[in-house]
Amino acid sequence: QLHFVESGGGLVQPGGSLRLSCAVSGLTFNYVTIAWFRQAPGKEREAISCINRIDGNTYYAASVKGRFTISKDNADNTVYLQMNNLKPEDTAIYYCAVPGRFKQCMLDGDYDYWGQGTQVTVSS
Repeated sequence: QLHFVESGGGLVQPGGSLRLSCAVSGLTFNYVTIAWFRQAPGKEREAISCINRIDGNTYYAASVKGRFTISKDNADNTVYLQMNNLKPEDTAIYYCAVPGRFKQCMLDGDYDYWGQGTQVTVSS
């Protein structure tokens, strides 16, 4: 069973930056992918980025590409999401998630394990 600890959310002004962290315990080598999702009030959950823990390949949704950067630290089983030039529409609860074993990084894939979420609010 996987256990998630997410952190780094908070209140930031438009144009500001935040760095989210997601530490996953129980993660073995065959869990290849970790992803970040977000859900804004009244909206559907959106996959925004994922990373392959083996080869480092990354994928981004169009809504965040060029502003957000996903990275990993395999030694700590931690994934980060650096968010720059934040906009009010980035306000959401951000979740990290892991699909089943050997599942590749796909934004439209099925994810089986989820963190508890961290709130990001972008407002002046």
